[in-house]
Amino acid sequence: MRILVCAQEFKGSLTAMQATRAIATGLHRASPDAEVIEQPMADGGPGLVAIVCATVGAPTIERSATGPLGAPMDARFGLVDRVGSTPLAVIEAAATVGLTLVPVGARDPANATSTGVGEQLRQALLAGAREIIVGVGGTATNDGGAGLAQALGCVLLDDHGTPLPPGPRHLDRLDRIDAAGVETMLRGVRLRIAVDVTNRLLGAEGATAVYGPQKGVTPETAPMLERALKQWARVVARDLGVPIAELDGGGAGGGIAAGLVAIGRAAGADVTIESGAALVAEAVHLAEAIAQADLVVTGEGRLDTQTAFGKTVAHIAALAAAAGRPCIVVAGSIEAVPATVADAEASSPPGMPTEQAMRAGEELVSAAAARLMTRWLREH
Repeated sequence: MRILVCAQEFKGSLTAMQATRAIATGLHRASPDAEVIEQPMADGGPGLVAIVCATVGAPTIERSATGPLGAPMDARFGLVDRVGSTPLAVIEAAATVGLTLVPVGARDPANATSTGVGEQLRQALLAGAREIIVGVGGTATNDGGAGLAQALGCVLLDDHGTPLPPGPRHLDRLDRIDAAGVETMLRGVRLRIAVDVTNRLLGAEGATAVYGPQKGVTPETAPMLERALKQWARVVARDLGVPIAELDGGGAGGGIAAGLVAIGRAAGADVTIESGAALVAEAVHLAEAIAQADLVVTGEGRLDTQTAFGKTVAHIAALAAAAGRPCIVVAGSIEAVPATVADAEASSPPGMPTEQAMRAGEELVSAAAARLMTRWLREH
């Protein structure tokens, strides 16, 4: 039997690579003679660059960039050579503005900036890339992509003509945008934004309201940040001619997706917001790997009703169904199982505190995979 294991990260517990390896270990325990193929997956958040580059054998490029709170840091992006074409660049926003880069007590979404994402885009363009995938999940910022726009040459001015510093707290003073320096850099570039949510930039389901609290947004700072993003969206629409307030997925990454659309389209780039899971699956040729497997095993931290809506597990299960292959899932916890999933097993024992289960993630996930595989072999 040939088994393909393609898990995503168990947030706060295991990376996608660790989760995939833990599941593979459990499968081997239950079925020692099985051929187990490991293919970690991502949805545009942490791990995107490492997974894509490891799969296709591409190098990662380390360059200096601006971190989430303005300090310099080293960060990597991927550069995939393609025969007869320019390189494909792969960037993850989490590399320069990731939430995990900022200790809980130091999180400051009013000042956190996406500048580093723009710097990596510039570096990728200088390396010759004309198609760029940008994963925008897992960020510490709520600046709507204003910082990356500044890094790409946009000048954000107040009503006195003074350039604004980076950080969303200054955006409520934004009066106009000068984007003249960006057009030649991005014209004709294909920019593909990998997201795992469809939230818009503003409102009750927007970036500030839904994802702000985990970044440190408080009830006191939320109104200011929402006003700042409204002003950013208003001036972008007026000066750049690109509406971003009602853009599905625009709220991903603290609004980085909306900012990339604004600057990219204004500069003549071909910009699309796409399912991160689908983009990564395409980049690692997942459909082909599934077609060569007898069984597909995936995993995530939580299996629930939201899993069916654009998440990595749902996409993998759909690809498996299209290929006529069964798909089973190991999850940290299970509330609901999508119709496309043939069986599932929870790794967290009933009653175990979440923090304890997360600390023991590798052992628990491996054991759950062994239980799941034993049951599958017995029943099939």
